[in-house]
Amino acid sequence: MPLLGKIIKRAIDLGEQITDNSKTPQEHQEEVLKKLLKKAKDTAFGKFYQFEQLLESDSPIEEFRKKVPAFDYHRMHDAWWFKTVEGEVDITWPGQPEYFALSSGTTGNKSKRIPVTQEMIEAIRETGVKQVLSLSEHDLPDSFFEKQILMLGSSTDLEEVNGHYEGEISGISASNIPFWFKGYYKPGEDIASIEDWDERVLAIAKQAPSWDIGAISGIPSWIELMLQKVVEHNKAETIHDIWPNLMVYNSGGVAFEPYRASFDALTSKPMLYLDTYLASEGFLAYQARPNDQMAMQLSIDSGIYFEFIPFKEEYFDENGSPIEDAPALSLSEVNEGEDYAMLISTVSGAWRYSIGDTIAFTNLERAEIKITGRTKHYLNVVGSQLSVSKMNEAVQELEEAFGLQIPEFTVGAVKKDGEFIHQWFLGLAGDQKASESEVSQKLDEVLKSKNKNYKVARSKALKGIDVKLIKADDFHDWNGKNKKKGGQVKTPRMMNEETLLEFEEFVRTK
Repeated sequence: MPLLGKIIKRAIDLGEQITDNSKTPQEHQEEVLKKLLKKAKDTAFGKFYQFEQLLESDSPIEEFRKKVPAFDYHRMHDAWWFKTVEGEVDITWPGQPEYFALSSGTTGNKSKRIPVTQEMIEAIRETGVKQVLSLSEHDLPDSFFEKQILMLGSSTDLEEVNGHYEGEISGISASNIPFWFKGYYKPGEDIASIEDWDERVLAIAKQAPSWDIGAISGIPSWIELMLQKVVEHNKAETIHDIWPNLMVYNSGGVAFEPYRASFDALTSKPMLYLDTYLASEGFLAYQARPNDQMAMQLSIDSGIYFEFIPFKEEYFDENGSPIEDAPALSLSEVNEGEDYAMLISTVSGAWRYSIGDTIAFTNLERAEIKITGRTKHYLNVVGSQLSVSKMNEAVQELEEAFGLQIPEFTVGAVKKDGEFIHQWFLGLAGDQKASESEVSQKLDEVLKSKNKNYKVARSKALKGIDVKLIKADDFHDWNGKNKKKGGQVKTPRMMNEETLLEFEEFVRTK
Protein backbone atom coordinates (compact mmCIF):
# COMPACT_ATOMS: atom_id res chain seq x y z
CA MET A 1 0.00 0.00 0.00
CA PRO A 2 1.19 3.57 -0.59
CA LEU A 3 3.64 4.60 2.10
CA LEU A 4 2.45 8.21 2.37
CA GLY A 5 -1.14 7.11 2.78
CA LYS A 6 -0.08 4.68 5.48
CA ILE A 7 1.74 7.45 7.36
CA ILE A 8 -1.18 9.87 7.10
CA LYS A 9 -3.69 7.27 8.21
CA ARG A 10 -1.49 6.31 11.16
CA ALA A 11 -1.24 9.96 12.17
CA ILE A 12 -5.04 10.25 12.02
CA ASP A 13 -5.42 7.12 14.15
CA LEU A 14 -3.03 8.56 16.75
CA GLY A 15 -4.80 11.92 16.68
CA GLU A 16 -8.12 10.23 17.35
CA GLN A 17 -6.63 8.30 20.27
CA ILE A 18 -5.33 11.44 22.02
CA THR A 19 -8.60 13.36 21.69
CA ASP A 20 -9.85 14.39 25.15
CA ASN A 21 -12.81 12.15 25.97
CA SER A 22 -12.49 12.48 29.74
CA LYS A 23 -15.23 15.10 30.01
CA THR A 24 -18.92 14.78 29.32
CA PRO A 25 -20.50 16.92 26.59
CA GLN A 26 -22.16 19.05 29.29
CA GLU A 27 -18.82 19.65 31.05
CA HIS A 28 -17.28 20.76 27.76
CA GLN A 29 -20.20 23.11 27.19
CA GLU A 30 -19.97 24.68 30.65
CA GLU A 31 -16.30 25.44 29.96
CA VAL A 32 -17.14 26.96 26.57
CA LEU A 33 -19.78 29.26 28.07
CA LYS A 34 -17.44 30.51 30.80
CA LYS A 35 -14.71 31.21 28.24
CA LEU A 36 -17.17 33.12 26.03
CA LEU A 37 -18.44 35.21 28.94
CA LYS A 38 -14.92 35.97 30.16
CA LYS A 39 -13.70 36.98 26.70
CA ALA A 40 -16.68 39.27 26.02
CA LYS A 41 -17.26 40.76 29.47
CA ASP A 42 -15.76 44.13 28.50
CA THR A 43 -17.70 44.49 25.23
CA ALA A 44 -20.76 46.71 25.02
CA PHE A 45 -22.96 43.62 25.02
CA GLY A 46 -21.09 42.05 27.95
CA LYS A 47 -21.38 45.18 30.04
CA PHE A 48 -25.08 45.62 29.23
CA TYR A 49 -25.92 42.08 30.30
CA GLN A 50 -23.43 42.07 33.21
CA PHE A 51 -21.24 39.16 32.13
CA GLU A 52 -18.85 39.90 35.01
CA GLN A 53 -21.62 39.17 37.50
CA LEU A 54 -22.71 36.09 35.58
CA LEU A 55 -19.21 34.66 35.91
CA GLU A 56 -19.27 35.22 39.67
CA SER A 57 -22.62 33.51 40.16
CA ASP A 58 -22.98 29.96 41.46
CA SER A 59 -24.85 28.95 38.30
CA PRO A 60 -23.62 30.89 35.23
CA ILE A 61 -25.73 28.73 32.89
CA GLU A 62 -28.97 29.47 34.73
CA GLU A 63 -28.20 33.17 35.17
CA PHE A 64 -27.12 33.51 31.54
CA ARG A 65 -30.45 32.32 30.19
CA LYS A 66 -32.37 34.41 32.74
CA LYS A 67 -30.62 37.70 31.96
CA VAL A 68 -29.92 37.44 28.21
CA PRO A 69 -32.99 37.17 25.94
CA ALA A 70 -33.21 34.96 22.88
CA PHE A 71 -32.24 36.75 19.67
CA ASP A 72 -32.94 36.18 16.01
CA TYR A 73 -30.88 37.86 13.30
CA HIS A 74 -33.03 40.97 13.07
CA ARG A 75 -33.07 41.59 16.82
CA MET A 76 -29.32 41.06 17.07
CA HIS A 77 -28.58 43.22 14.03
CA ASP A 78 -30.91 46.08 14.90
CA ALA A 79 -29.71 46.32 18.51
CA TRP A 80 -26.02 45.45 18.16
CA TRP A 81 -24.52 44.15 14.93
CA PHE A 82 -25.37 47.23 12.85
CA LYS A 83 -22.72 49.02 14.90
CA THR A 84 -20.21 46.27 14.12
CA VAL A 85 -21.02 46.52 10.39
CA GLU A 86 -20.44 50.27 10.56
CA GLY A 87 -16.95 49.69 11.98
CA GLU A 88 -17.40 50.17 15.71
CA VAL A 89 -15.25 47.93 17.91
CA ASP A 90 -15.94 45.84 21.01
CA ILE A 91 -19.69 45.58 20.40
CA THR A 92 -20.63 41.91 20.91
CA TRP A 93 -17.08 40.52 20.65
CA PRO A 94 -13.69 42.15 21.31
CA GLY A 95 -12.27 44.09 18.37
CA GLN A 96 -13.69 44.23 14.86
CA PRO A 97 -14.29 41.15 12.66
CA GLU A 98 -12.27 40.88 9.47
CA TYR A 99 -15.11 39.09 7.65
CA PHE A 100 -18.89 39.15 7.39
CA ALA A 101 -20.69 36.07 6.08
CA LEU A 102 -23.52 36.94 3.70
CA SER A 103 -26.53 34.75 4.15
CA SER A 104 -30.03 34.93 2.74
CA GLY A 105 -30.97 31.45 3.92
CA THR A 106 -33.70 29.95 1.78
CA THR A 107 -35.84 33.05 1.55
CA GLY A 108 -34.15 35.08 -1.16
CA ASN A 109 -34.40 38.20 0.99
CA LYS A 110 -31.70 40.83 1.31
CA SER A 111 -28.47 39.28 2.55
CA LYS A 112 -27.78 39.16 6.25
CA ARG A 113 -24.30 40.15 7.43
CA ILE A 114 -23.04 37.82 10.14
CA PRO A 115 -19.70 38.60 11.85
CA VAL A 116 -16.92 36.05 11.33
CA THR A 117 -13.98 36.62 13.68
CA GLN A 118 -10.51 35.13 13.51
CA GLU A 119 -11.47 32.96 16.49
CA MET A 120 -14.40 31.57 14.48
CA ILE A 121 -12.18 30.78 11.50
CA GLU A 122 -9.87 28.90 13.86
CA ALA A 123 -12.86 27.10 15.41
CA ILE A 124 -14.06 26.06 11.94
CA ARG A 125 -10.59 24.72 11.15
CA GLU A 126 -10.48 22.88 14.48
CA THR A 127 -13.81 21.19 13.84
CA GLY A 128 -12.69 20.36 10.30
CA VAL A 129 -9.60 18.65 11.69
CA LYS A 130 -11.80 16.65 14.07
CA GLN A 131 -13.87 15.50 11.14
CA VAL A 132 -10.71 14.39 9.36
CA LEU A 133 -9.62 12.55 12.51
CA SER A 134 -12.99 10.80 12.61
CA LEU A 135 -12.24 9.17 9.24
CA SER A 136 -10.29 6.56 11.19
CA GLU A 137 -13.72 5.23 12.26
CA HIS A 138 -14.52 4.29 8.67
CA ASP A 139 -13.16 1.44 6.59
CA LEU A 140 -11.11 3.44 4.10
CA PRO A 141 -7.95 2.16 2.39
CA ASP A 142 -4.58 3.79 3.08
CA SER A 143 -4.49 5.09 -0.51
CA PHE A 144 -7.57 7.27 0.13
CA PHE A 145 -5.54 9.55 2.39
CA GLU A 146 -3.34 10.61 -0.53
CA LYS A 147 -6.22 11.70 -2.76
CA GLN A 148 -7.42 15.23 -3.46
CA ILE A 149 -10.49 16.85 -1.92
CA LEU A 150 -12.89 18.92 -4.03
CA MET A 151 -14.70 21.62 -2.05
CA LEU A 152 -17.44 23.34 -4.04
CA GLY A 153 -18.77 26.43 -2.32
CA SER A 154 -19.19 30.06 -3.13
CA SER A 155 -16.49 32.19 -4.71
CA THR A 156 -13.34 32.94 -2.69
CA ASP A 157 -13.12 36.32 -4.44
CA LEU A 158 -14.44 38.23 -1.43
CA GLU A 159 -15.61 41.83 -1.65
CA GLU A 160 -13.80 44.44 0.44
CA VAL A 161 -16.25 46.83 2.12
CA ASN A 162 -15.28 49.54 4.62
CA GLY A 163 -12.21 47.72 5.87
CA HIS A 164 -13.67 44.21 6.04
CA TYR A 165 -14.37 41.38 3.59
CA GLU A 166 -17.79 39.99 2.69
CA GLY A 167 -18.81 36.68 1.11
CA GLU A 168 -20.57 33.41 1.86
CA ILE A 169 -19.13 31.31 4.67
CA SER A 170 -17.94 28.57 2.28
CA GLY A 171 -15.94 31.18 0.33
CA ILE A 172 -14.51 32.66 3.54
CA SER A 173 -13.52 29.21 4.80
CA ALA A 174 -11.93 28.22 1.48
CA SER A 175 -9.96 31.47 1.36
CA ASN A 176 -8.50 30.61 4.78
CA ILE A 177 -7.49 26.98 4.26
CA PRO A 178 -4.21 26.08 6.03
CA PHE A 179 -1.06 25.99 3.92
CA TRP A 180 -0.51 22.26 4.45
CA PHE A 181 -3.94 21.51 2.93
CA LYS A 182 -3.42 23.40 -0.32
CA GLY A 183 -1.71 20.44 -1.99
CA TYR A 184 -4.88 18.38 -1.53
CA TYR A 185 -7.45 21.12 -2.17
CA LYS A 186 -9.34 21.38 -5.46
CA PRO A 187 -10.49 23.20 -7.55
CA GLY A 188 -7.58 25.40 -6.47
CA GLU A 189 -7.43 29.12 -5.80
CA ASP A 190 -7.78 30.30 -9.41
CA ILE A 191 -10.96 28.38 -10.19
CA ALA A 192 -12.42 28.91 -6.71
CA SER A 193 -12.21 32.67 -7.18
CA ILE A 194 -14.39 32.66 -10.34
CA GLU A 195 -17.53 34.59 -9.37
CA ASP A 196 -19.96 33.15 -11.94
CA TRP A 197 -21.06 29.70 -10.80
CA ASP A 198 -21.63 28.27 -14.30
CA GLU A 199 -18.18 29.44 -15.42
CA ARG A 200 -16.60 27.95 -12.30
CA VAL A 201 -18.27 24.58 -12.89
CA LEU A 202 -17.23 24.55 -16.56
CA ALA A 203 -13.64 25.21 -15.49
CA ILE A 204 -13.90 22.27 -13.08
CA ALA A 205 -15.30 20.03 -15.82
CA LYS A 206 -12.39 20.89 -18.12
CA GLN A 207 -9.75 20.18 -15.46
CA ALA A 208 -11.48 17.15 -13.94
CA PRO A 209 -9.61 14.40 -15.85
CA SER A 210 -6.28 15.67 -14.53
CA TRP A 211 -7.36 15.43 -10.87
CA ASP A 212 -7.43 12.39 -8.58
CA ILE A 213 -10.39 13.20 -6.35
CA GLY A 214 -11.07 11.03 -3.30
CA ALA A 215 -13.64 13.19 -1.49
CA ILE A 216 -16.12 15.94 -2.33
CA SER A 217 -17.75 18.49 -0.04
CA GLY A 218 -20.69 20.84 -0.64
CA ILE A 219 -24.47 21.33 -0.68
CA PRO A 220 -26.16 18.36 -2.45
CA SER A 221 -28.16 20.23 -5.08
CA TRP A 222 -25.13 22.10 -6.43
CA ILE A 223 -22.74 19.17 -6.10
CA GLU A 224 -25.18 17.06 -8.11
CA LEU A 225 -25.31 19.65 -10.88
CA MET A 226 -21.52 19.92 -10.88
CA LEU A 227 -21.14 16.14 -11.15
CA GLN A 228 -23.63 16.07 -14.04
CA LYS A 229 -21.66 18.77 -15.85
CA VAL A 230 -18.36 16.95 -15.32
CA VAL A 231 -19.85 13.69 -16.64
CA GLU A 232 -21.50 15.34 -19.66
CA HIS A 233 -18.52 17.49 -20.61
CA ASN A 234 -16.17 14.51 -20.55
CA LYS A 235 -18.67 12.20 -22.30
CA ALA A 236 -18.54 9.69 -19.44
CA GLU A 237 -21.16 7.30 -18.09
CA THR A 238 -20.64 8.06 -14.37
CA ILE A 239 -18.38 10.23 -12.27
CA HIS A 240 -16.25 7.18 -11.42
CA ASP A 241 -15.16 6.98 -15.06
CA ILE A 242 -13.35 10.27 -14.39
CA TRP A 243 -12.51 9.96 -10.69
CA PRO A 244 -12.19 6.21 -10.04
CA ASN A 245 -10.90 6.79 -6.49
CA LEU A 246 -13.83 8.93 -5.36
CA MET A 247 -15.05 7.34 -2.12
CA VAL A 248 -16.46 10.01 0.20
CA TYR A 249 -19.05 12.76 -0.12
CA ASN A 250 -19.44 15.25 2.73
CA SER A 251 -22.94 16.64 2.46
CA GLY A 252 -24.20 19.71 4.27
CA GLY A 253 -26.74 22.51 4.43
CA VAL A 254 -29.83 20.31 3.94
CA ALA A 255 -30.90 16.74 4.60
CA PHE A 256 -29.13 14.45 2.13
CA GLU A 257 -31.66 11.61 1.87
CA PRO A 258 -33.86 13.22 -0.85
CA TYR A 259 -30.78 13.38 -3.07
CA ARG A 260 -29.47 9.86 -2.48
CA ALA A 261 -31.21 8.21 -5.44
CA SER A 262 -30.03 10.82 -7.96
CA PHE A 263 -26.49 10.70 -6.51
CA ASP A 264 -26.43 6.93 -6.81
CA ALA A 265 -27.39 7.30 -10.48
CA LEU A 266 -24.23 9.36 -11.07
CA THR A 267 -21.88 6.82 -9.50
CA SER A 268 -20.81 3.27 -10.30
CA LYS A 269 -18.93 2.43 -7.09
CA PRO A 270 -20.00 2.41 -3.44
CA MET A 271 -19.82 5.82 -1.77
CA LEU A 272 -19.49 6.81 1.86
CA TYR A 273 -21.96 9.62 2.50
CA LEU A 274 -21.20 11.79 5.56
CA ASP A 275 -23.17 14.74 6.89
CA THR A 276 -21.83 18.08 8.08
CA TYR A 277 -23.46 21.15 9.59
CA LEU A 278 -21.56 24.24 8.48
CA ALA A 279 -23.72 27.36 8.78
CA SER A 280 -22.91 31.03 8.28
CA GLU A 281 -22.65 31.26 12.07
CA GLY A 282 -20.14 28.43 12.49
CA PHE A 283 -19.27 24.75 12.04
CA LEU A 284 -21.93 23.30 14.33
CA ALA A 285 -21.69 19.53 13.91
CA TYR A 286 -20.18 16.72 11.85
CA GLN A 287 -20.68 13.00 11.39
CA ALA A 288 -18.06 11.47 13.64
CA ARG A 289 -18.83 7.76 13.17
CA PRO A 290 -20.76 5.36 10.95
CA ASN A 291 -24.50 5.31 11.69
CA ASP A 292 -27.68 4.64 9.75
CA GLN A 293 -29.24 8.04 10.50
CA MET A 294 -26.25 10.10 9.32
CA ALA A 295 -26.40 11.65 12.81
CA MET A 296 -23.84 14.34 13.57
CA GLN A 297 -21.90 15.12 16.72
CA LEU A 298 -22.25 18.66 18.01
CA SER A 299 -19.03 20.65 18.07
CA ILE A 300 -19.19 20.93 21.84
CA ASP A 301 -15.71 22.30 22.58
CA SER A 302 -14.93 24.61 19.65
CA GLY A 303 -16.21 28.05 20.59
CA ILE A 304 -19.96 27.44 20.38
CA TYR A 305 -22.36 27.13 23.34
CA PHE A 306 -25.65 25.41 22.53
CA GLU A 307 -29.13 25.74 24.02
CA PHE A 308 -32.33 24.05 22.93
CA ILE A 309 -35.92 25.38 22.89
CA PRO A 310 -38.64 22.71 22.79
CA PHE A 311 -40.25 23.09 19.39
CA LYS A 312 -43.75 24.10 20.49
CA GLU A 313 -45.93 26.63 18.72
CA GLU A 314 -46.33 28.90 21.77
CA TYR A 315 -42.57 29.55 21.95
CA PHE A 316 -42.28 31.03 18.44
CA ASP A 317 -43.75 33.95 16.55
CA GLU A 318 -45.35 33.83 13.10
CA ASN A 319 -41.91 34.13 11.46
CA GLY A 320 -40.47 31.13 13.30
CA SER A 321 -38.34 33.27 15.63
CA PRO A 322 -38.29 32.34 19.32
CA ILE A 323 -40.00 34.70 21.73
CA GLU A 324 -37.42 36.49 23.89
CA ASP A 325 -38.22 34.53 27.06
CA ALA A 326 -38.73 31.14 25.41
CA PRO A 327 -37.61 28.38 27.81
CA ALA A 328 -34.26 26.94 26.76
CA LEU A 329 -32.51 23.78 27.92
CA SER A 330 -28.86 22.83 28.21
CA LEU A 331 -27.40 19.54 26.98
CA SER A 332 -28.04 17.88 30.34
CA GLU A 333 -31.78 18.66 30.15
CA VAL A 334 -32.80 17.49 26.68
CA ASN A 335 -34.36 14.18 25.60
CA GLU A 336 -33.71 11.95 22.64
CA GLY A 337 -36.21 11.94 19.79
CA GLU A 338 -37.83 15.32 20.53
CA ASP A 339 -37.64 18.35 18.25
CA TYR A 340 -35.76 21.42 19.49
CA ALA A 341 -34.85 24.78 18.00
CA MET A 342 -31.22 25.70 18.60
CA LEU A 343 -29.79 28.82 20.19
CA ILE A 344 -26.05 29.41 19.87
CA SER A 345 -23.54 31.73 21.54
CA THR A 346 -20.23 31.94 19.70
CA VAL A 347 -16.74 33.35 19.39
CA SER A 348 -18.10 35.65 16.67
CA GLY A 349 -20.32 37.50 19.13
CA ALA A 350 -23.65 35.78 18.53
CA TRP A 351 -25.54 35.46 21.83
CA ARG A 352 -28.48 33.13 22.43
CA TYR A 353 -28.98 33.42 18.70
CA SER A 354 -31.62 31.39 16.88
CA ILE A 355 -29.95 29.50 14.04
CA GLY A 356 -33.40 28.78 12.55
CA ASP A 357 -33.02 25.00 12.39
CA THR A 358 -34.80 22.30 14.33
CA ILE A 359 -32.92 19.21 15.48
CA ALA A 360 -33.55 15.99 17.36
CA PHE A 361 -31.03 14.12 19.50
CA THR A 362 -30.26 10.58 18.43
CA ASN A 363 -27.62 9.88 21.10
CA LEU A 364 -27.29 12.07 24.20
CA GLU A 365 -24.10 10.43 25.48
CA ARG A 366 -22.31 11.41 22.26
CA ALA A 367 -24.28 14.65 21.75
CA GLU A 368 -25.36 13.43 18.30
CA ILE A 369 -28.18 15.09 16.40
CA LYS A 370 -30.01 15.09 13.11
CA ILE A 371 -31.57 18.15 11.46
CA THR A 372 -35.35 17.83 11.30
CA GLY A 373 -36.33 21.11 9.63
CA ARG A 374 -36.60 24.87 9.98
CA THR A 375 -38.54 26.84 12.59
CA LYS A 376 -40.24 28.85 9.86
CA HIS A 377 -40.68 25.89 7.51
CA TYR A 378 -43.37 24.09 9.46
CA LEU A 379 -46.61 23.76 7.54
CA ASN A 380 -49.34 24.38 10.10
CA VAL A 381 -51.84 26.67 8.36
CA VAL A 382 -54.74 24.33 9.12
CA GLY A 383 -53.27 22.34 12.01
CA SER A 384 -51.41 19.77 9.91
CA GLN A 385 -48.14 20.33 11.85
CA LEU A 386 -46.12 18.93 8.96
CA SER A 387 -42.36 19.09 9.46
CA VAL A 388 -39.63 18.95 6.82
CA SER A 389 -38.33 15.66 8.22
CA LYS A 390 -41.73 14.00 7.63
CA MET A 391 -41.84 15.49 4.13
CA ASN A 392 -38.40 14.06 3.37
CA GLU A 393 -39.51 10.64 4.56
CA ALA A 394 -42.66 10.80 2.44
CA VAL A 395 -40.75 11.84 -0.68
CA GLN A 396 -38.36 8.91 -0.17
CA GLU A 397 -41.34 6.55 -0.09
CA LEU A 398 -42.61 8.06 -3.33
CA GLU A 399 -39.22 7.44 -4.93
CA GLU A 400 -39.35 3.79 -3.90
CA ALA A 401 -43.00 3.30 -4.87
CA PHE A 402 -42.72 4.84 -8.35
CA GLY A 403 -39.04 4.27 -9.14
CA LEU A 404 -38.40 8.01 -9.30
CA GLN A 405 -35.57 10.35 -8.36
CA ILE A 406 -36.99 13.43 -6.62
CA PRO A 407 -34.03 15.53 -5.44
CA GLU A 408 -36.03 18.77 -5.14
CA PHE A 409 -39.48 19.64 -3.84
CA THR A 410 -41.46 22.42 -2.22
CA VAL A 411 -44.95 22.75 -0.77
CA GLY A 412 -47.29 25.42 0.53
CA ALA A 413 -50.82 25.88 1.78
CA VAL A 414 -52.99 27.72 -0.78
CA LYS A 415 -56.68 28.47 -1.08
CA LYS A 416 -58.61 27.05 -4.00
CA ASP A 417 -62.35 27.64 -4.28
CA GLY A 418 -62.27 29.12 -0.78
CA GLU A 419 -60.70 26.07 0.89
CA PHE A 420 -57.13 25.17 1.85
CA ILE A 421 -55.09 22.54 0.05
CA HIS A 422 -51.42 21.65 0.13
CA GLN A 423 -49.84 22.47 -3.23
CA TRP A 424 -46.78 20.32 -3.92
CA PHE A 425 -44.15 20.71 -6.63
CA LEU A 426 -41.93 17.64 -7.03
CA GLY A 427 -38.77 18.07 -9.09
CA LEU A 428 -37.88 14.94 -11.06
CA ALA A 429 -34.36 14.18 -12.23
CA GLY A 430 -33.78 13.92 -15.98
CA ASP A 431 -36.77 13.15 -18.18
CA GLN A 432 -38.66 10.96 -15.73
CA LYS A 433 -42.45 10.94 -15.81
CA ALA A 434 -45.31 9.67 -13.64
CA SER A 435 -49.03 10.13 -13.13
CA GLU A 436 -49.69 13.24 -11.05
CA SER A 437 -52.99 11.85 -9.74
CA GLU A 438 -51.40 8.56 -8.65
CA VAL A 439 -48.49 10.35 -6.98
CA SER A 440 -50.93 12.73 -5.20
CA GLN A 441 -52.98 9.83 -3.86
CA LYS A 442 -49.89 7.96 -2.64
CA LEU A 443 -48.35 11.06 -1.03
CA ASP A 444 -51.59 11.76 0.83
CA GLU A 445 -51.72 8.19 2.12
CA VAL A 446 -48.10 8.26 3.27
CA LEU A 447 -48.45 11.58 5.09
CA LYS A 448 -51.59 10.37 6.87
CA SER A 449 -49.69 7.32 8.10
CA LYS A 450 -46.72 9.37 9.30
CA ASN A 451 -48.45 12.30 11.00
CA LYS A 452 -51.64 12.02 13.04
CA ASN A 453 -52.14 15.81 13.00
CA TYR A 454 -52.04 15.79 9.22
CA LYS A 455 -54.59 12.96 9.18
CA VAL A 456 -56.93 14.93 11.43
CA ALA A 457 -56.46 18.09 9.35
CA ARG A 458 -57.34 16.15 6.19
CA SER A 459 -60.68 15.21 7.76
CA LYS A 460 -61.44 18.85 8.53
CA ALA A 461 -59.99 22.08 7.13
CA LEU A 462 -57.38 20.64 4.76
CA LYS A 463 -59.44 19.56 1.79
CA GLY A 464 -56.75 17.83 -0.25
CA ILE A 465 -53.35 17.96 -1.87
CA ASP A 466 -52.35 18.70 -5.44
CA VAL A 467 -49.05 17.45 -6.87
CA LYS A 468 -47.40 18.97 -9.91
CA LEU A 469 -44.46 17.06 -11.36
CA ILE A 470 -41.80 19.34 -12.82
CA LYS A 471 -38.11 19.10 -13.64
CA ALA A 472 -35.56 19.39 -10.84
CA ASP A 473 -33.77 21.92 -13.04
CA ASP A 474 -36.77 24.25 -12.63
CA PHE A 475 -35.78 24.71 -9.00
CA HIS A 476 -32.18 25.49 -9.92
CA ASP A 477 -33.35 28.01 -12.52
CA TRP A 478 -35.66 29.61 -9.95
CA ASN A 479 -32.74 29.99 -7.53
CA GLY A 480 -30.65 31.45 -10.32
CA LYS A 481 -33.39 33.98 -11.08
CA ASN A 482 -33.74 35.12 -7.48
CA LYS A 483 -30.17 34.90 -6.22
CA LYS A 484 -26.82 33.58 -7.33
CA LYS A 485 -26.26 29.90 -7.88
CA GLY A 486 -24.10 27.62 -5.79
CA GLY A 487 -22.53 28.31 -2.43
CA GLN A 488 -24.92 28.18 0.51
CA VAL A 489 -28.07 28.66 -1.62
CA LYS A 490 -30.76 26.11 -0.73
CA THR A 491 -34.19 25.38 -2.17
CA PRO A 492 -36.93 26.25 0.35
CA ARG A 493 -38.91 23.14 1.22
CA MET A 494 -41.92 25.31 2.08
CA MET A 495 -43.16 28.54 0.52
CA ASN A 496 -45.88 30.95 1.56
CA GLU A 497 -48.85 31.30 -0.78
CA GLU A 498 -47.56 34.41 -2.53
CA THR A 499 -44.12 32.95 -3.24
CA LEU A 500 -45.58 29.61 -4.28
CA LEU A 501 -47.84 31.31 -6.85
CA GLU A 502 -44.82 33.24 -8.17
CA PHE A 503 -42.92 29.95 -8.47
CA GLU A 504 -45.87 28.32 -10.26
CA GLU A 505 -46.02 31.20 -12.76
CA PHE A 506 -42.24 30.98 -13.29
CA VAL A 507 -42.45 27.25 -14.08
CA ARG A 508 -45.48 27.73 -16.35
CA THR A 509 -43.83 30.43 -18.46
CA LYS A 510 -40.32 28.95 -18.73
